[in-house]
Amino acid sequence: MLQQALAQTETSAGWRRFVLLFLCIFVGGVLGAALFILLLDPYDMVPFSLPIERPLVSGSQRFAYPQVMRSGRFDSIIVGSSTARLIDPEQLNGPFHARFANMAMNASSAWEEWTTFEYFRRHMRAPKVLIVGIDDAWCDPNADRDRVRHGFPEWMYDDDRWNDYAHLFNSGTLEIAARLVGYHLGLYSARSRYDGFEVFTPPESDYDLARAKRGIWVAHAEAPLPNLPPPPLSDTDRRALRFPALEWLDAMLGEIPSTRKVLAFMPVHIAAQAWPGTRAAALDAECKARIEAIGRTHGARVIDWRIASPITTNDSNYWDALHYRLPIAQRVARELSDAAVKGTDSSEGSYRLLTR
Repeated sequence: MLQQALAQTETSAGWRRFVLLFLCIFVGGVLGAALFILLLDPYDMVPFSLPIERPLVSGSQRFAYPQVMRSGRFDSIIVGSSTARLIDPEQLNGPFHARFANMAMNASSAWEEWTTFEYFRRHMRAPKVLIVGIDDAWCDPNADRDRVRHGFPEWMYDDDRWNDYAHLFNSGTLEIAARLVGYHLGLYSARSRYDGFEVFTPPESDYDLARAKRGIWVAHAEAPLPNLPPPPLSDTDRRALRFPALEWLDAMLGEIPSTRKVLAFMPVHIAAQAWPGTRAAALDAECKARIEAIGRTHGARVIDWRIASPITTNDSNYWDALHYRLPIAQRVARELSDAAVKGTDSSEGSYRLLTR
């Protein structure tokens, strides 16, 4: 009996040692990971983190951009969706005499773009130049209900610093911190330039026109008829239309009266534009007219590439119906500078100046 009791006591003591060791390792691992995150600080948010270079190593623009906007390196900003991401800030800096950050996000909602602008304005005051890449999101009748896409981290864009720390401790941030270590060891490269610019489309050497055509026209059997006017909207129809995001656009431009403001309808392929002669085209025209009026009210230059033009009717300019190729992006940047700074009209009809 005594030997059995001693054996049970030893077994119990062994389990206690095992549980204690397990807890020590677990708690130590958690604290070590937390300290690793705080010291590496991959999003440049912690005031006592290590004084090291922090390039953009996150694969998500939504998580990477706040550190860019807080950095103080930029006085001007581009917001938009993926249709504006290929605009290179370095092409605009000289003509606008500014330092641009391109904060456009893939598949962004209008609310995400407005929130990005507001974050920049709160941390850097009014931008010297604001460029908004206009696309369908601004004319979405459900924009106020469909505000967040693809895990937009609202906590990173508010003014509550305490909730930032609460959200840092997760496996995703730990992975980004490890990538930052890999960058400094030469094992991992930055995902984009610090001004946000990244060529996210495939290499130009991989371009295949036949494949691009299939992607462009996948939803359409044939090309639209040109110059067919949309059916007129009645006054009742017009009053019933909801474009809730335009209230945010109006507020955005009203907050920065001394800023140079540019609203640029991005040149999506005609296959992605409203079909001429349809009600959708009438709704698109009405929304575009309201955006033009907002721009005019606030002294913004409104430039429209979202038309049938030598750019948008040429399949070879696009990877798919939304995303143009890099040479077209470079052309759009040049034309944007000419139109916004000099008020130059397009000699080839690739864009229209809606306000001057």
